Amino acid sequence: MWRYLKRVLIGKPLKTLDEGQTHLTKFKALAMLSSDAISSVAYGPEQITTVLVTLSAAAIWYSIPIAAVVLVLLLAITLSYQQIIHAYPSGGGAYVVATRNWGSNGGLFAGGSLLVDYMLTVAVSTTSGVEAITSAVPALYKFSIPIGIVIVLLIMFMNLRGMSESANFLTIPVYFFVIMMIVMVVWGGYNIATGHIHYRAIVDYGTPVSGISFVLLIRAFSAGSSSLTGVEAVSNAVPNFNKPKEKNASTTLAIMSAILAFFFIAVIFFSFYLGVVPNSRTTILSQMAAQIFGGHGLGFYLLQLSTAMILAVAANTGFSAFPILAFNMAKDKYMPHAFMDRGDRLGYSNGIISLAIGAIILILIFHGQTNMLIPLYAVGVFVPFTLSQSGMIIHWFREREGFWLGKAFINLVGALISFILVICLFWQHFANVWPYLIIMPLLLWMFHSIHRHYVKVAAQLRVAEKTKVQLHDYDGATVIVLVGNVTRVTRGAINYARSIGDYVIAMHVSFDENPGKEHKTANEFKAEYPDVRFVDIHSSYRSIAKPTLRFVDVIAKRAKARNYSTTVLVPQFIPKHPWQLALHNQTSVRLRALLNSRENIIVASYNYHLQE
Repeated sequence: MWRYLKRVLIGKPLKTLDEGQTHLTKFKALAMLSSDAISSVAYGPEQITTVLVTLSAAAIWYSIPIAAVVLVLLLAITLSYQQIIHAYPSGGGAYVVATRNWGSNGGLFAGGSLLVDYMLTVAVSTTSGVEAITSAVPALYKFSIPIGIVIVLLIMFMNLRGMSESANFLTIPVYFFVIMMIVMVVWGGYNIATGHIHYRAIVDYGTPVSGISFVLLIRAFSAGSSSLTGVEAVSNAVPNFNKPKEKNASTTLAIMSAILAFFFIAVIFFSFYLGVVPNSRTTILSQMAAQIFGGHGLGFYLLQLSTAMILAVAANTGFSAFPILAFNMAKDKYMPHAFMDRGDRLGYSNGIISLAIGAIILILIFHGQTNMLIPLYAVGVFVPFTLSQSGMIIHWFREREGFWLGKAFINLVGALISFILVICLFWQHFANVWPYLIIMPLLLWMFHSIHRHYVKVAAQLRVAEKTKVQLHDYDGATVIVLVGNVTRVTRGAINYARSIGDYVIAMHVSFDENPGKEHKTANEFKAEYPDVRFVDIHSSYRSIAKPTLRFVDVIAKRAKARNYSTTVLVPQFIPKHPWQLALHNQTSVRLRALLNSRENIIVASYNYHLQE
């Protein structure tokens, strides 16, 4: 049943040689990797106006110059990541750049930040998509969290089906949103030109506003910069492009940034021109659409539908980038090697599933509130921005190739603005971003602990070239068979033990509840195997594990003194159908796990397969 369900949800396994078929064209890559960045126009500009309106609605006009500065940062980041694509075409983005130029700790800081950020990407995108849905259908507001969790699970299964299939699916919502945004901008511009939409700005551009401060402007700028998250995803996924990989990835990044810049400034302009003021229940994009399309007609609902769709699938950027980043860190022995394993559809399934679980936990912790997630989300991406761009400055001064001073200057501008943004985010939103100061040290400790473990394991397992393997010549073998009842399983296990052991012991644990039954078991065994030693250990606390471990330790010590090996044979029966395992206790599993902690004991299983 599970295998059938898995095939339905994920699809048939792909051969390793089919990997080339999973590479992306620019058309598919734009849909798959830009959904996060492009969709951020649905909430990024709103973050600017939400901060400004805390002073007064008249301050909304300041969103225009703030947006211009955001676009300067977008240009610097885009040019910087295009350089990273060509300088480090193996993928890995900020993690690889920081590792190569700032050392392992710098790389781990960037990598850890991005791992958390991709979880936040999924959580923020999903909760924003749910907000768009509830803006159009307010009756669904109370179901926001369950809807968000269902969306995360759907995207997870889509990615488990493989990159090519998920890219095919994503082309619909991404390009649908792009088309609807263009239609809204063109139609809005036409209505302004023809006088169907009138100027409704709360105050004219440039009107002095009492109480405006540099601190408020910086706070609005840092909030609006959340629209730039997701730009780095293309540099992480360079190996997934069709050849020439670097050129196609660079072109895709340029197209994505151009679309993002156009939509970002369009939303800022229309929200100012139409006098839109943000509120907690209706997004500014929704209010703009209602005015431009003349009410809640077809155009309004199509835009709302496209917004909800792209915000929901924007989480896919995290699902595209997180597994690849986890793979690169696992390859460097800073993450579990399980993240290097490919699934049936050639994707890094463990990374995909881990990301989904982390995102769902974040949605539950923050109760699906996007505003609570965005400051922490922004910190998680601008720290790697700062490390990667400053790392590229070191790279150019080391390589000194071509127009390297100009390239280094571009990186310097991006690094400075990103660093200032990080400082501002901690300064202005400390109540929301303080968990970062706890999460990152814990992640760095975890990465180094994993790395130390792998280094120690490699040192202990490595066979030196000139070292002769020392074999231990045992004089005999002691086999301990764990016995519950005298059954066919017991008979098979004893026969096997006698074939491999010089000295066989059957061990049974009895309880107070039914002494008559325990005596019967002992008598049955002695009648069946009079030549095999039978040991009955009494347990007054209904525990099998501790008496077994104590007995095995004693026998192993005696066996070692006689130069005998010690093997513990754990008999178990295997039901015909996997679901039937749930109907039986798993004592054998617990005993094996406990016995595996002993160094000088060999633990073996004797499996008896049932036919019905």
